[in-house]
Amino acid sequence: MSLLQNLQWRYAAKKLDAAKPVPEDKVERILEAIRLTATSSGLQPYEVIVVTNAEVREKIKPIAWNQNQITDGSHLLVFAAWDNYTVERINMMFDLTNDERGFKNEGWENYRNMLLGIYPKREAEVNYQHAARQAYIGLGTALIAAAEEQVDSTPMEGFDPNALDEILGLRARGLRSVVILPLGYREPAKDWLVSLKKVRRSVDNFISWVR
Repeated sequence: MSLLQNLQWRYAAKKLDAAKPVPEDKVERILEAIRLTATSSGLQPYEVIVVTNAEVREKIKPIAWNQNQITDGSHLLVFAAWDNYTVERINMMFDLTNDERGFKNEGWENYRNMLLGIYPKREAEVNYQHAARQAYIGLGTALIAAAEEQVDSTPMEGFDPNALDEILGLRARGLRSVVILPLGYREPAKDWLVSLKKVRRSVDNFISWVR
């Protein structure tokens, strides 16, 4: 199917089939799409934690409004943003770029110094919120990539982030959970939403042009 057909096909599945795990090659392509997606200044200020352990997902379910997709899906993606922009983190990404490209660029180094003069001086919460917005870019890519793989995905903000951070030990890693995404396959006979028409605002009511 085409991209638009895949997006018409996808919806936030309410019931996933626990007997149908997503093949690892499909998961790997979804994760690679996330890794390749855009972030501000190329800093990639978040990580993706893939939870397949059934016991851990059972612990997560009660702090996520008991949503069944968390345990019925075969993979749970947790998007966790940096808790702060530090000198070390910024330098890590700029150094990585230089190493991968094999040279240093004066304009790029000037840009590094500009960020070093701004980001680390801001309050940690301001930096976390900025990093969290970058994680949402990754979430959007994940939704599209999953649809391309004909894998169902249900984005969720309905969870206790502090509790999830504790379950996964994220704070010790300098991370804070932002949003979660179960992956699996819809179970049509038990999903009230599967046969309902996708409803979006009309083009005229959603898109405007400045020409």
